[in-house]
Amino acid sequence: MNYLFRPSAEKQFAKLNSQTQSTIAKKLSFFASMPNPLSYAKRLKHFESGQYRFRIGDWRVAFDVQEQTIVILAIGHRSEIYRE
Repeated sequence: MNYLFRPSAEKQFAKLNSQTQSTIAKKLSFFASMPNPLSYAKRLKHFESGQYRFRIGDWRVAFDVQEQTIVILAIGHRSEIYRE
């Protein structure tokens, strides 16, 4: 499985410091390389920000799955990502 960023998620990712970007990128690569990446994810109850989320330290990555692709919809700190 591979992953791609929506333009809005790419902007959020670009605003993060380089150490955080590196940590998130490594974890996303790890999750995508696993046979069942959804076993590391939590299903979200409210789908405005995506169907699933990965927890990477204090950061959350909201995503959907389309065929064999993890589509990253949002990246944010745990205290802010679920606010609308």
